[in-house]
Amino acid sequence: MTDDPMMILFALWVVFWNLLAYLMFWLDKQYARKDMWRIPEKTLIISALLGGSVGALLGMKHFRHKTKHPKFTLGIPAILIVQAVCIAVYIIT
Repeated sequence: MTDDPMMILFALWVVFWNLLAYLMFWLDKQYARKDMWRIPEKTLIISALLGGSVGALLGMKHFRHKTKHPKFTLGIPAILIVQAVCIAVYIIT
């Protein structure tokens, strides 16, 4: 474990956005069922871009939400791959 404050902040950032993305997919699914106002797709994707790609992907799978939209079925995994590569490159260098 590291005592580097930047790594701790980064870890907290990632945990926060993953929880938030997961909850947003759940909430949007609930709104869809009740034919209520929805969370914009752009907001869901931005939550993944900001570090919540794992939470977004888990939310999609768990709640079976946005699974027929290519921008989500292809986009969210692509975001996750890019983020994983960036983290791996950072760790290696």
